[in-house]
Amino acid sequence: MSQLDTLRQYSLVVADTGDLEAIRRYQPQDATTNPSLILKAFELPNYQPLIDEELATIRAEGGDLQPRAEYAVDRLAVAMGSQIAEVVPGRVSTEVAARLSFDTQASIRKAHELIELYERHGIGRDRVLIKLAATWEGIRAAEVLEREGIQCNLTLLFSEAQAQACFDAGVFLVSPFVGRVTDWYKQTTGQDFTPENDPGVQFVRSVCQRATQGGFDTVVMGASFRTSGQVLALAGCPRLTISPELLEALAAAEGEVVRGVAPESADGQLPALLTEAEFRWEHNEDAMATEKLAEGIRRFASDQRKLESLIAKRLTA
Repeated sequence: MSQLDTLRQYSLVVADTGDLEAIRRYQPQDATTNPSLILKAFELPNYQPLIDEELATIRAEGGDLQPRAEYAVDRLAVAMGSQIAEVVPGRVSTEVAARLSFDTQASIRKAHELIELYERHGIGRDRVLIKLAATWEGIRAAEVLEREGIQCNLTLLFSEAQAQACFDAGVFLVSPFVGRVTDWYKQTTGQDFTPENDPGVQFVRSVCQRATQGGFDTVVMGASFRTSGQVLALAGCPRLTISPELLEALAAAEGEVVRGVAPESADGQLPALLTEAEFRWEHNEDAMATEKLAEGIRRFASDQRKLESLIAKRLTA
């Protein structure tokens, strides 16, 4: 039995890609996307007919080029997500534009637009997770959306404060990052880490522990892996979103997989709800989290702009 098959006994496997062929090959339960992954998928041959069809419709609608390019990103993300939803039995995560990460009301409006686009494709909200950056504003948007029956995936999560605020808000799922946490500590300390003393692995384990001990319903999904060792060290985390490259490595390898995240029971002692001031202070006290959250938002926003530029060129071709 491969390590991937054994891992599935402990954790629900999610594909961290927009590549339909990779999703078909590894048969994950869910799939996650983001602007960077959509940008990569934009160049894949099997998506070109879909892209041409969507852009032809937008071109026929007319209007100013830049708003059309921004709208086209949403249209394409949802069209690709709808195709992915035909392959996976579970859910597809689709991201609200990173430029809206500090605007609660704009994030809520964008989420409504994405859900409406999915419904036009015949995909109900029960098959979609709206991805939002785990800023204070993003978490507040998720809190409203969850009450409306639109479930959310809070991403770019690097601090205990972010995790607790998401639990407080009752969000469906959080994606604490592994690789980017470890990257920061390697660069800062010059130290290499084994999976067992890996700071990113330890962070996700602590988020899992906080969720189970507090009795929170929020699902924890480890994300942003650099190595298969990091993935295996988090066997037992409820969900793990894994790139095609690491899925391939795990599928090709055999060997023992030991649960790295042990199930725990709630202790019944819920922490007090974090205020905005407490959230901002506690997050600010974590230099890694502060830097990585800002960097992640900038990176996703940059890839969104690149995608909009590529679309604008094709709209005018």
